[in-house]
Amino acid sequence: MVQFAVIGHKGRMGQALASAIEEAGHQFKVGVDMGGDPRPIVSQCDVVVDFSAPDALEANLAAARVAGVPILVGTTGLEPSHHALIDEAARTVPVLQTGNTSLGVTLMAHLVREAASRLASDWDIEILEMHHRQKVDAPSGTANLLGEAAAEARGIDLSDNLESGRHGYTGPRGKGHIGFATLRGGTVAGEHSVIFAGDEERLTISHSAENRMIFARGAVRGAAWLIGRKPGRYSMEDVLGL
Repeated sequence: MVQFAVIGHKGRMGQALASAIEEAGHQFKVGVDMGGDPRPIVSQCDVVVDFSAPDALEANLAAARVAGVPILVGTTGLEPSHHALIDEAARTVPVLQTGNTSLGVTLMAHLVREAASRLASDWDIEILEMHHRQKVDAPSGTANLLGEAAAEARGIDLSDNLESGRHGYTGPRGKGHIGFATLRGGTVAGEHSVIFAGDEERLTISHSAENRMIFARGAVRGAAWLIGRKPGRYSMEDVLGL
């Protein structure tokens, strides 16, 4: 039985995690809400799961490092400075960072990487995502994860080859660019499609999330997998052995 600490436990994802932890036969040992001090709780558990906010990441990573406890970071909306903090923490403890803990999305990213590596740059790549009306960041962490997978496969930097928020007279699409489109509304848990558009044919790889429990179950599996690992930065693909 693994003892979990959950940061951001009062949010919708935190509540789903509590259910998934119990469902998997583990123990939800302690939780702290956003803005709370994570240090007192981290030392009480075997692993930490963080689904709070980017502003809290530095303190959460520091608490895990001091306690020597693995941490899974599922917080989205991270900037390069946050990833630098994750890299630093990973020198001391195992850190799994991902924009999506779904096992299905993890496999989807693998398939996107495979397709992008085999289809030439004359196949345009567009990423479409939709989430509920309350989501505050865009594109979603999952969309960014999929974009990074495609960019990595083609040997390009996503930030230099990204097109999003098209409006008005934009001119032709940039060759080799990766496009993003964002939709928000209703209670959609998550819809993602990666479209490879070639001359007179299209390939679409899609994933639909019907309930956020899929993310919670994946996070529990990933966090439990971290226990006993050497310090380093890991991904959900490592969990699935891809």
